[in-house]
Amino acid sequence: MWLYIGRKFSTIRKPMANSNLLSTIRSLKNRNYRLFFFGNGLSLIGTWMQSVTVGWLVYKLSNSSYILGVAGALGTLPVMLFSLFGGYVADRANRFRILLITQSFAMVQAFLLAILTLTGIVRVSHILVLSFVLGAINAFDIPARQSFVVNVVEKKEDLPNAIALNSFLANGTKLIGPSLAGIFIAAVGEGICFLINAISYTAVIAALLMMNVSYTTTNNSNMDRESIVKKLREGIGYVKNFTPIRTVVLYVAYFSIFGMFYGVLMPVFAKEIFHGDAITLGFLVGSGGVGAIIGAIYLASRPVHKGLGKLIHTAGIFFGIALILFSYCRNLWVGLVLLVIVGTCMVLQLVTANIILQTLVPDEKRGRVMSFHTLAFTGTQPISSYIAGVLGNAIGVQKASLIGGILCIAGSIVFRKQYLSFLKNLQKTEQCNLINRIFIG
Repeated sequence: MWLYIGRKFSTIRKPMANSNLLSTIRSLKNRNYRLFFFGNGLSLIGTWMQSVTVGWLVYKLSNSSYILGVAGALGTLPVMLFSLFGGYVADRANRFRILLITQSFAMVQAFLLAILTLTGIVRVSHILVLSFVLGAINAFDIPARQSFVVNVVEKKEDLPNAIALNSFLANGTKLIGPSLAGIFIAAVGEGICFLINAISYTAVIAALLMMNVSYTTTNNSNMDRESIVKKLREGIGYVKNFTPIRTVVLYVAYFSIFGMFYGVLMPVFAKEIFHGDAITLGFLVGSGGVGAIIGAIYLASRPVHKGLGKLIHTAGIFFGIALILFSYCRNLWVGLVLLVIVGTCMVLQLVTANIILQTLVPDEKRGRVMSFHTLAFTGTQPISSYIAGVLGNAIGVQKASLIGGILCIAGSIVFRKQYLSFLKNLQKTEQCNLINRIFIG
């Protein structure tokens, strides 16, 4: 087991299980990362509460799958529009300060939602506007947050572990937050959920202020003479011309569009298919969180980053199969089990893609490349959400999810063919060897 003494961890030799546990959480040895991890964790509980509550409230007020899709689209549209610029800012400016600003504005957004809801004057239009505002904040927050990890982890070899632990955190809170949201919605209403989220931002802001980050920006005289357009073009050119990065980014975009729109329709599944309430919705979303925790723990326990390409492909196949089975499931308990599998496979794909990108990309381009990851995953969700709303309204949520599952299987097969193809054409260099280990082991 480990004991915390001052700012260092002291290890006591005990059973091998304890050694394995220490390996799984090794990134927590870094004080700055520890602060970031726990502060962010408390905040994410509130974030998931708000996310579930927004979907439930929109469907409650509109009773429309289409409007639910529009709300989801507006919440992520700014990420599509501004994330590349957000990545440029993350590379040029102090990521620490960016996060302080974005988290503060997100807190204000949550407070506004809480006030509108608690006073009983909230309308769908209010939620749509504030969802768009939060999306604009996230366009700058997400690239900075993803790039910031490297600044709070002392050893580069611990970076894959830190990314996996971040996923564990995000999805562990996905288990807690939606469950709490369902309980609070049923007991005291939606407004309290928004208020709790607003207060939760104080945890991550306090954690940031307690850090001692040695940070060097690329904001120098040469950078000042270069235009934003030029730096963005440089980032686009890097992603376009570096085939392994391009392949991963395109797959993430495809998966986000066709694999994730089932989540937008979850309030409809809860109410119309399983004949439940907000608590049912909390269980459904939370089950995905359980699966995501399983996937994140597995990734965190991996000692090396071998065979990650194979892992993405395999997880994509099983994701599609589980989603197909869920689409026509009418038993709640069977549905919850299937969503555990869906959540596990989702994390194995998305976090693995994140690890590949962060491993291969140099730090001076990290913010811009991670903004492409943000654009591929979050920025494409307006398309995904709109498709979900249209299909859900036209053919029903079950058939819509069925189509998503089939397309995910097809996309995973194509992804495997693509990375096997470019691996054959790589020149024999040290980087080539690294890429081969990453994709096939």
